[in-house]
Amino acid sequence: MTTYQEYKAKIAELENLAESARKNEIAQAKEKVTAIMREYGLTVADLGGVAKVKTVKTRAPVPTKYRDDATGQTWTGRGRAPKWLEGKDKEQYLIK
Repeated sequence: MTTYQEYKAKIAELENLAESARKNEIAQAKEKVTAIMREYGLTVADLGGVAKVKTVKTRAPVPTKYRDDATGQTWTGRGRAPKWLEGKDKEQYLIK
């Protein structure tokens, strides 16, 4: 009967073999790609090798539109209305 430790040793050996095979296959694939690129005079740029980096535009802060003078809390008028403004007339809190 095979023990747990023997199975672990076999797994480790197989993982090493698989990694070696992977590295060999990658090297062969690179050689094939390089040969084809040389044959047709292609460059990495021809393949679209440089991925465009998505730039995130920074947004300007939105000016405050409403202010509760009693607490100093503010709201821009965007999104859900804060609790201090619920059920009240927004016009009286409007910053002029």
